[in-house]
Formats: sequence, structure tokens, C-alpha cells
Amino acid sequence: MDPTVAASRLRDWGGLTFLDSAMRQETLGRFSYVAADPFGRFVVSGGRPGWNGTLLPEPPLVALAVKLAEFSQPTIPDLPPFQGGAAGYFAYEFGNLLERPPAMAARGAMPEAEWLFYDLVCAFDHGTERAWIISTGLPAEGEPQRALRAQERAALCEATLLAEPGLKPPSAPHHSIEKTDWQSNFAAPTYADAVGRVVEAILAGDIFQANIAQRFTAVLPQNFDAWAFYRRLRASNPAPFAAFLERDGLVIASSSPERFVTVSGRSVETRPIKGTAPRSTDPDADRRLADALLASEKDRAENTMIVDLLRNDLSRVCLPHTVLTPALLALESYAGVHHLVSTVTGVLAPGLTMTDVVAAAFPGGSITGAPKLKAMEIIDAIEGEPRGIYCGAIGFLGLDGRSDLNVAIRTVLLKDGMATFGVGGGVTALSDPAAEYDETLVKAEKLFRAFAGRRATEDA
Repeated sequence: MDPTVAASRLRDWGGLTFLDSAMRQETLGRFSYVAADPFGRFVVSGGRPGWNGTLLPEPPLVALAVKLAEFSQPTIPDLPPFQGGAAGYFAYEFGNLLERPPAMAARGAMPEAEWLFYDLVCAFDHGTERAWIISTGLPAEGEPQRALRAQERAALCEATLLAEPGLKPPSAPHHSIEKTDWQSNFAAPTYADAVGRVVEAILAGDIFQANIAQRFTAVLPQNFDAWAFYRRLRASNPAPFAAFLERDGLVIASSSPERFVTVSGRSVETRPIKGTAPRSTDPDADRRLADALLASEKDRAENTMIVDLLRNDLSRVCLPHTVLTPALLALESYAGVHHLVSTVTGVLAPGLTMTDVVAAAFPGGSITGAPKLKAMEIIDAIEGEPRGIYCGAIGFLGLDGRSDLNVAIRTVLLKDGMATFGVGGGVTALSDPAAEYDETLVKAEKLFRAFAGRRATEDA
């Protein structure tokens, strides 16, 4: 069964999380996960953590670590990495709760974090073309009760997935949002002014670079079909770290190509993207664009600076002399763009967990700049409004200590009748304002097309 079919059939359970390797690859795009009907909700709103509606006394990351430890489970050998636990997001503003620059505060129109705890996960291994229903029986206490609940839940899930689909209701008309319907908080001249302000800060010695984004918003048509939209997005812009999350009052649809961080055992990996060029339908022209990106002094410097920042971040939680850069400035090509991607790895120090890695490295340096805190101050002053899910992180935190999070770029928030997404780029002393503005539009193009595109074919 394709994971999109599983997601379609489990949506009625509520609280859907679909972590989608829409771009299949031997390592990065190997696994997809579908989970629904969570037994617990951990949310951070206004800087205060809560569990199933009750406020918790600890700081947010400590409270999250306590909950993960409370339901800890051993790893089941030979199964995909996510075997039950928390799936959800950290919004960009969650970073303000970790190390708060003086001019910033945790603020935004959505919770700073929301993690749903799942006892049941459908896991798909695209490498072996196998799938599993993994059921832990949580939150039942006691081995007999937990085993019985696990069996019952797995049986119900299997029956739901294998049930013959009933008659479909008549197809609703496709509601599109055209490119002209979108409003941005920047026009080309004001974005150029923003780039100029960052360059001035660099020349003054305040920072080395900062990532400046423009924010697009549009009114959603009545009865907009978020699931059909996501399926168009994943088809037109497949990515290894894509995701679709349905929560009370909001939907997040992501086609991110970037890994923020993954932890497996004691191994830690982050894969920053810095450096972008458009694709061409002409193979020779496309190769020239890729070669120009590989040779770009500005893009190479931008990527290398962020690698240094992330090496420093990981050094705070990894054993000495274990932080390495096995890949530097590698070319990766996606549906609409070429990217320069580096890989930084380390060995997690004893006694530390994924939440310690988040404390050390969130938000990802590729979407802030360097030095990180000063760059975040400048971003806040220039952009003037919260980023929300954009530039946050989406993924899973497993009950066995394993985890994988993306950087929430190419990511849309659907909430309160509005669609919102951000697109940005790293500004350095070598930046050309017009080129920086054009780069943001290149990154936005696949999102525009998915909103304006044709209705996706229904799976179930």
C-alpha cells in the first residue's frame, strides 16, 4: 500500500501526521510514516508547556524530555526508525525560549511547539517495499493491558487500511489560488533595502551573514481541500523530508529538502543547505546552472560559514574531536532548484538526548545566519513579524531515543482561512539585492503552482 493511501484512510481518526519521503532515495528518502489518533498532546504556547490541557511546571524542553522518558520503549530490531512516540513541530519562535536575545520574545499566531504522542504508527520502507503497523499499547499500564490494547489497535488499523472504499461523494470543484492573489510583506525595492541593511551590519562587523525572508499570504477559497493541495505539492515538488500535519485549527504542508538534525543511537547528523540556483528544462542549460552554483564564490562562502556554525553547535553536545564534515558543498538537484548541501556529524556525549541537541542547535543555522543570536535579532528587526512554522522543524521524536527533524522550508501554514508561507535566502557581503530577491521567487514557484494546479487524483 502506498503511504498516501494509508494517510487518506486514517485521516478520519484525527490528529494525522504524515512524514513523507515523497522523493525516494536510498538513505534520505527511504522511510515514510503515517500516524493518527494520538493518546497525548504536548503543546508549548506563550512559552508555557502543557500536557493534555494541563500546564507543566518545567521549562518546555525539560518537560518534553520528561514525557518522552515517561513512555520510553526499547528499539525493535529490523524495523524502520520511528516506532512510536511524538510527531509534530517546533515553530521558529521556539528558539526564543532557548536563548532569548534582549529584543526578542516568544510570540506568534500558533503554538511554539506541538507534539502529538502516538501509540500506533504505519511505517513504510521504500528500499525494501515493506510496510508495518507498529502498535505499542500505550498509554495502558501493565504488560497484559498494554499487550491487549496493542493487539486491538493494530487490528483496527489493519481493518481501516484494508476496508473496501465506499462510494465517493461527488467531487468538489477545484479551488485555485493564482500567483496574482498572493500578497507579500516585501516588494522588490523594500527587499533590496533589507539586503542592504544586512550588508551594512556585515561590514560593521556585527554578523557574517543573515537569512532574510519574505512572507506570502492569500485568502483560502471556501471549502479549500488541503489534502488535495498537499498531494499536488508532493507530486510537483517531491522532497525527502516532506510532511502533512492536521491539528485542531491548522494544517501544515511541507515539501522540505533539508534535514535539520537526526539522532540514531549516539550518532548525530545535520545537513545544511546554503546555495541555490534555478533548474532548466534544457539539459545543457541545467548543467551550466549547476556548474555555476558549484563555482559561485558567494554561495560557497555562505555554505562554509554555516558549516562552521553547525560544527560549533554540535560541539556543545558531542564528544570532543568527533564533529566531522564528511561532505562539503555537494550538489543536490530537486524539481525546481539546485542546492549546495553539506553534512556535519558527531557522536552524542553520554547522558544527553535529542532534546539536548535541539537546545544546542535550534533553530538551524542555515535559516538564521552567523553568529546565530545576533543574526536572529537582525531578522526580527527587518522582517517585523513572527515566522511561525517557516524555518522551524517538523519530524519525529521516538520513544527509543531516535529522531529525525527537517528544516521547515517550502512549507505552508493553512489557518484561519489564510495560506501563509515564507521564502528567503542567505545574505552575505557579496550579495546582489536583485539576485537575492529573484532567488526567493525561484523557491516560491513550486508552491505557487501547487496552489494554482489541477486537482489531484483521489487515492481512497
